[in-house]
Amino acid sequence: MLIENCKNLIYKRGPMVLACCTSFALGSLATAALTKTTTAATNGPRTAAADVRPVSFLSGLDSLPSAVEHASLHARAHVRAVRRKHDPKPRTRSSATISLYESTTAPGVFREQGCSAARRGATGVIILDFGKPSYNGHTYGTILFSGAFAGNREITHAMAAYATGYVRCLPRGSTDHIDLARGTSNYQPTVPSVYKAGRKWARETMELQRALRTAKFDSNVTAAAADDVEPAWDPSFSRTHDFYRGYADSRVGHALYNYGSLDGGIVGGYWNAHQAFYVTGGMRYARPIPEIYSQAMAREWAALAQVAKKRYHSPLKFAGVMTERTAGNHGVKPHDAHRMLVRELAVQGRGTAPARVPAAYTNIHG
Repeated sequence: MLIENCKNLIYKRGPMVLACCTSFALGSLATAALTKTTTAATNGPRTAAADVRPVSFLSGLDSLPSAVEHASLHARAHVRAVRRKHDPKPRTRSSATISLYESTTAPGVFREQGCSAARRGATGVIILDFGKPSYNGHTYGTILFSGAFAGNREITHAMAAYATGYVRCLPRGSTDHIDLARGTSNYQPTVPSVYKAGRKWARETMELQRALRTAKFDSNVTAAAADDVEPAWDPSFSRTHDFYRGYADSRVGHALYNYGSLDGGIVGGYWNAHQAFYVTGGMRYARPIPEIYSQAMAREWAALAQVAKKRYHSPLKFAGVMTERTAGNHGVKPHDAHRMLVRELAVQGRGTAPARVPAAYTNIHG
């Protein structure tokens, strides 16, 4: 999924690569010694006698094995140091939540979902994914995972019911807090204007925040938005850009969490570095909470973090990690996904302070 860069190749496979180099160099010398009385024509292209015969530039070859061994040990020591330093026990309480793919907007269902979250002690980001943007001829909304259409206002009412269930089921005086994000995706939006869909998504986020404030729930729940951004779903980037631009132009003041992937990364993937950065931190409300379903995905996000810091002078402000583990799929555990990303950020950011990833996990399922 990821075309590894040279730095990753050395860190992961340094001993193997260097050993191969040693074997090749010593083999070339042995060939030269055995064939120095023959001509280049007799040897043919395999012995490369013409290349080996003037050996003055290899005067330091006697020290090559020790140099190779030193470099190999150094690479291995660096990786061990990274793991020791960046696999610490969290200094603060980690936050773990369950995000959901939604198939209905029935208020009773959402009150129960919110109550269950409170009883689990959930704190942090919770994403309720309502499906891709859509339009029914009268209003903007989404296509739920049941295939039914839900208008934006229905979605807002459903989220308010979730917040009600959450707050009412908290212990009295609890300071637990969640960011409740209305989720959609960039998968084939069927709307007259994706830009307008982004603006309306922002406005409904503000509407939910006003409702929370009126009900005095805002000390425990904050409204947010989210977008499952997958480059493969929009290779041209145009629809995704329009949605984000519409959201930003509403001056919403609430985070838009990108809980998507990079689909091959910024080298050999679908989008260039500027496009990938825009939806993860370039747009002022964008914050990544990336899908980490494998080590390859962690490497992709770490590579983007390096680009953001070095090229755009803006470190990615990770909000945590997302997983999709169920009893049936045996996917990556949330804690392991967090550790993968932290390690990759440290390895790829060698010599610089890596982007920080809070100990915040959300696991999404239907």
